Amino acid sequence: MNLPRRKVLHLAAGAAALPVASRIAYALDYPSGPVRLLVGFAPGGPPDILARLMGQWLSERLGQPFVVENKPGGSGSIAAEAAVRAPADGYTLLMVALPDAVNATLYQNLNYNFIRDIAPVAGISRDPDVMVVNPSFPAKTVPEFISFAKANSGKINMASPGVGSSPHMAGELFKFMTGIDMTHVAYHSSAPALTDLLGGQVQVYFAPISASIAYIRADRLRALAVTTAARADALPNIPPIGDFVAGYEVTAWYGIGAPKNTPIEIVDRLNKEINAGLADPSMKARLANLGSSAFSISPSDFAKFIADETEKWAKVIKFAGIKPD
Repeated sequence: MNLPRRKVLHLAAGAAALPVASRIAYALDYPSGPVRLLVGFAPGGPPDILARLMGQWLSERLGQPFVVENKPGGSGSIAAEAAVRAPADGYTLLMVALPDAVNATLYQNLNYNFIRDIAPVAGISRDPDVMVVNPSFPAKTVPEFISFAKANSGKINMASPGVGSSPHMAGELFKFMTGIDMTHVAYHSSAPALTDLLGGQVQVYFAPISASIAYIRADRLRALAVTTAARADALPNIPPIGDFVAGYEVTAWYGIGAPKNTPIEIVDRLNKEINAGLADPSMKARLANLGSSAFSISPSDFAKFIADETEKWAKVIKFAGIKPD
């Protein structure tokens, strides 16, 4: 049977549209069951807190539980690899952060390429770290700290929640740009780092603001400066390090990614719902209470941002000769 050409073209177009219609229908039905949100760090730290905050929002908006699953280790690389190996169906998501950009250079034998294998979904927050010392420490300003560190080279212990973490990189950049020498002491999370700083076992910590702000407000820690280019809303009286070290800037950032080839319709829906959360007044207030600022961004812009961060920290890691634990 010979069909008219117009009929053939119409049938071909209809057949081509079927996969698209199927994907859209799948996305509209998403999620139809629980979604895992992998976090590469221990409970209680900033990535975990933000993941639970956003997971609760998504659960309420989409009607299915978004379950936070902590997989600490390897500065987030264990969770990232688990996400890479998961089905690309939207039911496994990954809490992504600055260490994921660092790990690309820090680790030479990763079984994945973060930029290639993880699809950026949405940002959540951009946060300052804050340079804090024990109140008994002799320096009360950044210039005084630099002078003391130069006079006591190698005698200052700098805490971090792990190699490649935002606080570690903030400290390494500070060392690089000031020419001072400090000994890095890595912990498994912010909690023990803060405990030892309070006890005087370490002298300085470029701490996550969400983990340290209560101690600062209670005068149990002295804040010298924030790592961002501008002052932080949560600590308006504390100057940026860049006021004393020209060009210095570090921002801790957090967001959500998914395995590559996750349907774009699902990525776009999650991006829309997450950005709606970031615009919600109650969510804004909760982020502000943590010292965080909403990081609303499209998937494509988030991809470019991650690529730029990866390039930035590659230079610092190579110059400082930083090695994984």
